[in-house]
Amino acid sequence: MSTIERHVPGPPSWVDLMTPDFEGALEFYGGLLGWTFEVGPPELHHYAMCKVGGRNAAGIGKRPEGSSFPSAWSVYFDGDDADRIAESIRANGGQIMTGPMDVMDFGRTLVAADPTGAVFGVWEPRKHTGAQVVEEPGAVLWHQVDTRDNKKAADFYCRVFGLEARKHEVPGIDYMTLLKGPKAAGGVLQMNEQWPADLPPHWMVYFAVADVDASIVKVQELGGKVHVPPFDTPYGRQSVVADPWGAAFTLMTPRWPSAPAA
Repeated sequence: MSTIERHVPGPPSWVDLMTPDFEGALEFYGGLLGWTFEVGPPELHHYAMCKVGGRNAAGIGKRPEGSSFPSAWSVYFDGDDADRIAESIRANGGQIMTGPMDVMDFGRTLVAADPTGAVFGVWEPRKHTGAQVVEEPGAVLWHQVDTRDNKKAADFYCRVFGLEARKHEVPGIDYMTLLKGPKAAGGVLQMNEQWPADLPPHWMVYFAVADVDASIVKVQELGGKVHVPPFDTPYGRQSVVADPWGAAFTLMTPRWPSAPAA
């Protein structure tokens, strides 16, 4: 059981959820993923650290009243200078939506959209350094952007975050893996005619579970929905689900060691 003290700048290092039902979300994800929670003070709007074995795995916050954006899991790329990254995002065709701004002494953040419309965040770590645990049951396993133009998206993330895109051969799927050195940092999937026409580009978070079939039963017992029933891939068995408030994510029982999802 290892603890990550600091992430390499560039790849994603954190995920969080903004939900309309904070207490309900803690009950749902605690029951599904076995998380325990450290709920923050009022000045942090009671933002909760979700823990696996006492280590920070993700965050959950209350969506501000009157907000128009949907409840969704967000992916944050690790960055050593959020202001410089904001300039690079603009220069490479992206759009800054909020920030950069300080979150007390925990870090500096921004939210942006890539040139294809997928929303993501940047986290410049200070006191909070991102996920302390990954690739274990209950923790994040993979990050993937599903987009209508995967070449444009991959080029954007490579330029902004110093990553390298490599074509990944998956039968029937147009897929690229983003790399930081030899290590996979995420995936870029081309959405085709099989995807709902009104579904916008988005980042998908994968959580590791010991038994995906048992987990989707739990999803439904807790009030969530199964969007895509479990199916096998070369890297493990997975299923796309949503919590009771519509935030979608993927559950995956990987074939260790972990490898790019599809």
